[in-house]
Amino acid sequence: MEMNNVFEKWRGGLIVSCQAPANSPLAKPEIIAAFAETAEQNGAVGVRIDSPAHISAVKQRVEIPVLGIYKVISAESEVYITPTFNDAAEIIRAGSDMIALDATFRPRPHDEKLENIVEEIRVRYKTPVMADVARIEEALNAAENLGVDVVSTTLSGYTKETQTITEPDFALIEKLAKRLTSPVICEGRLRSAADVKRAFDCGAFAVVVGGAITGVDILVQQFVRATPSDIKKFDYA
Repeated sequence: MEMNNVFEKWRGGLIVSCQAPANSPLAKPEIIAAFAETAEQNGAVGVRIDSPAHISAVKQRVEIPVLGIYKVISAESEVYITPTFNDAAEIIRAGSDMIALDATFRPRPHDEKLENIVEEIRVRYKTPVMADVARIEEALNAAENLGVDVVSTTLSGYTKETQTITEPDFALIEKLAKRLTSPVICEGRLRSAADVKRAFDCGAFAVVVGGAITGVDILVQQFVRATPSDIKKFDYA
């Protein structure tokens, strides 16, 4: 899908992150694809999908743009969102219309360099790239020095420097919207319609909502924690 077509579909809209923990019964391609189809049916303009298998399954079920990521955990690096070029290549081949990768300044596995990964993607695939960042310095580097197509606040609150942030980083959205000419996506801890509205008021091009919509495992846990400790003890007499 052409980059301009992706942006035209995403402008002012909701992208739903359709993911599940690796140990969840929901972490199956057909179930993730059903989540994505449900999102599309109810007005989402795009979906954020993790792993080649899930991306491939989703592409068979939806027409809206698919933002692909590949979460790969390793002992040698804190970077896990599409950390290497090979990871990026896999999700591009699976059909991603755009890919997202960690664009923080943290060291990557095998000491790969972010600028080299972005350049290789540009040369070999021409697939649009979204930079997931935590701080304004990372966003400026990705947009102005590396020339990524989109910047997202995905990692704000999830790095050592930003770990005190527990709410959507509206301040970062506002700063980036004023500084950058490329689209700025608000992602991270958006839990309500009011949060979404505020993100757009701060200048977001689009928003990504995940756990508040598709985080079934966490939602169940939250409700269970609100129940009495003897919830399993029922008296049927």
